[in-house]
Amino acid sequence: MSSSTMSGRKRKLDSVSVEATTVKSSHTQDSPPAKTAALISRYFTGEEKSGSRLGEDFFNQPCISLAKAFLGKVLVRRLPDGTELRGRVVEAEAYLGGEDKASHSSGGKRTERNTAMFMKPGTIYVYQIYGIYLCMNISSQGEGAAVLLRSLEPLQGLEAMRELRSARRKENARLLKDKELCNGPSKLCQALDIQRGFDRRDLATDHEVWLEQGPESPTPETVVSAPRIGINYAGEWVSKPLRFYIQGNSCVSVVDKAAERASST
Repeated sequence: MSSSTMSGRKRKLDSVSVEATTVKSSHTQDSPPAKTAALISRYFTGEEKSGSRLGEDFFNQPCISLAKAFLGKVLVRRLPDGTELRGRVVEAEAYLGGEDKASHSSGGKRTERNTAMFMKPGTIYVYQIYGIYLCMNISSQGEGAAVLLRSLEPLQGLEAMRELRSARRKENARLLKDKELCNGPSKLCQALDIQRGFDRRDLATDHEVWLEQGPESPTPETVVSAPRIGINYAGEWVSKPLRFYIQGNSCVSVVDKAAERASST
């Protein structure tokens, strides 16, 4: 064997040795154990695919368009221990701002509570209802406009979600079905541990909660437009079809058969 061949083989072996050392080092020093690593998003391991996380451009669109665009996307919550919870958005409501009598910013009203609605698109707006429950909204284009996330289809971290939900339920309550973990705006906040402290944070850049491109988007034929829920005080806005959901998904909070029939005609 020639000296040039031996030299080439040595360089190749040295390269493999360096690569193996690097891999071993990354697993023993910087990365969590294999069991935990399986729960960590590619976004944080350096193996992410370009565009997997949705940025500012996605949120910078009119409220109704954004509400529909949320359907099929995946909301990700990274817990302090590194566990990631994932849920596919299957239901959302648009609140259009000043003209919308059902919106917290109706008439252009600005308060300490609704400040996030007037911030840049993609800002998280978390508010409390009934004095104990939380709801998560995302601001859009339009003065005071935002989208309420109503329901998720759980995809990852279901046991952690179940524990988080159970912490707010009676001790002897029945075991929640998978479809019940996030099928309502306050339920999804409980299941993903969305706290008041997330208010005014940026969904496009935050390291504890973000939005990713989903595995598939619903077709226009499967998106139902229906009246929003729980806004009986809003006059003519009660019946406006500003709630959007994926037809046939078992995790939708409230199915509207009339709206589904109208959508199919």
